[in-house]
Amino acid sequence: MTKSFYKNSNFYKKYLGPVFIKRQHKQDNFVSLIFLIIKICFSLLAIISLIKLGYSSKVRLTRLREIQDSFSYEKYRFNFLTNKFDDLFSSEGEQRFMKDQDQIISRDIIRVIWR
Repeated sequence: MTKSFYKNSNFYKKYLGPVFIKRQHKQDNFVSLIFLIIKICFSLLAIISLIKLGYSSKVRLTRLREIQDSFSYEKYRFNFLTNKFDDLFSSEGEQRFMKDQDQIISRDIIRVIWR
């Protein structure tokens, strides 16, 4: 069978003709367009997710820094007050404590010292 037979047959006209090929190209283009739109949507979703993740990480790191700074300050105060409390029970600690209290209380206030 020759090529001319296929060109004249109904099969060629129905499935292999220029109209069918154009229709097939349109379908291929449509499917490609749909896949392109899906890829763009997933890309936008990924970008937005990364932006949200970055922002929430920044907020979390900021809060952790605030907590760390607060902890360091409270630890410093605790160590300072612990040393001061330990000094109170050392030798002559009571006298040093009373001297510190005398410096804190202003001159025109009545002082009561318990012995």
